[in-house]
Amino acid sequence: MLVLLAPSTTADGGLAGLLTLAGLVAAGVGLTATLRGRVRWARIGSRGVGGAVAAAGLVVAGIGGALAPAPAPVLASAGRSVTVQSSASRSPSSAPDPSPSSPAAAGPVVTSTATPSTAEPAPAPGTALAALATLPVKGRAPKSGYARAMFGQAWADVDRNGCDTRNDVLRRDLTAYVLRAGTHGCLVLRGTLHDPYTGRTIAFLRGQATSTAVQIDHVVALSDAWQKGAQRWSAATRQAFANDSLNLLAVDGPTNEAKGDGDAATWLPPVRSYRCAYVARQVAVKARYGLWVTAAEREAIRVVLSGCPGQGLPAARPFVLGGGSVEAASTLAPQPDPAPAARTSGVLDPRFGTCREATAQGYGPYVRGRDPEYDWYQDRDHDGVVCE
Repeated sequence: MLVLLAPSTTADGGLAGLLTLAGLVAAGVGLTATLRGRVRWARIGSRGVGGAVAAAGLVVAGIGGALAPAPAPVLASAGRSVTVQSSASRSPSSAPDPSPSSPAAAGPVVTSTATPSTAEPAPAPGTALAALATLPVKGRAPKSGYARAMFGQAWADVDRNGCDTRNDVLRRDLTAYVLRAGTHGCLVLRGTLHDPYTGRTIAFLRGQATSTAVQIDHVVALSDAWQKGAQRWSAATRQAFANDSLNLLAVDGPTNEAKGDGDAATWLPPVRSYRCAYVARQVAVKARYGLWVTAAEREAIRVVLSGCPGQGLPAARPFVLGGGSVEAASTLAPQPDPAPAARTSGVLDPRFGTCREATAQGYGPYVRGRDPEYDWYQDRDHDGVVCE
């Protein structure tokens, strides 16, 4: 019995442990004498003396127990465990630095298993961030089978307002523009563009060598759309997409060419202040037509919109004819006829689906009344020349 009691009663060491152990031994000896009548080795010769020794032993044991240090309490709180260590139970190697800047100097050591929340707040309804969260995320499909002709004739008059889409966008995005008389408020001769991509102010002048200074950008490139869902569309839907006012902007020509068919993961406007509006337009277009985004593209858009979480989605607006000023035909500076296309033995040039395909292969321009090929293409600007 004494062997079993010794470790527990002396575990804390010191006077308290010794008193407890001595008291328990004396109580045991006294109890034995009380039962047997005597304990010769302890010189206890009667039951009365044994009872007195047992009582005295219990008193001494109780004093030792009272002097023993209390165990460290364990506190519980919702969602975490907290252990408070007393100064008496800390080992010298783990004692905290008692400097004023140390947390231990102000109170007990507290160990917590709770972790702070890192969840981002949900985006506000109606914002570009909220719409981005609804777009499917998939890998890019193969580009095989893509051609500009898969999206219909370039700048077709899909809204049937009597004007091609290119001139519709120029009227919408240029300022101080001048229209050609006799075109029912359609054809733009010149104007000023405040380019959103570069921040430059560009003077637009219609002409074979000058028109490309201002180009019409598909904010979601046709090739990008083809690889992210447009392959499954009907021809009518693809043509509507290519001429949708929501997806079109008049911009600096060289910058548009540098963009190519890049998405937000590979290209963003040089002007940083316009990037929120730019990616918001991409999100609006893709949401409207059910296109998906790649994981890299989604992350790039999210990073931009995190700096403008309240950015809303742009809305499509119908094109309006007219506006600006009109220049009569008599005041126009004479334009030299373009040089005729080279011919061999009177053979016609190959026939292409669009003028863009013809000029890309080195054919054109064609003049009304002189070149039979003129009748193959649409003269949208009504100047008597196509594929210029």
